[in-house]
Amino acid sequence: MDVWLQCLLSALAIWRLTHLLSLEEGPWSVFLRIRQGVGHGFWGQLVNCFYCLSVWVAAPFAYLLPVTWAGRFIAWWALSGAAILLERLTSDPLEVRVEE
Repeated sequence: MDVWLQCLLSALAIWRLTHLLSLEEGPWSVFLRIRQGVGHGFWGQLVNCFYCLSVWVAAPFAYLLPVTWAGRFIAWWALSGAAILLERLTSDPLEVRVEE
């Protein structure tokens, strides 16, 4: 598989997994229960922050890319950034009201 296609598919998968783990309830509320179970400490903050969680979800995807170690390190952050961009594009738009 071409590296560019692998990166694109990885970014989509990272966005989907991160969204599922941090924002959705999942079937039988499994992911909601996991988030509630980890509490409010380090792990709780990690799974409740899309940006933070995308960094760690992206790590194994970057590791599997057929590039150098430096390329994997750069891809790790780029894939997380791509997932964050996808999240911002698909989330509810920010509404700004100016009162006169």
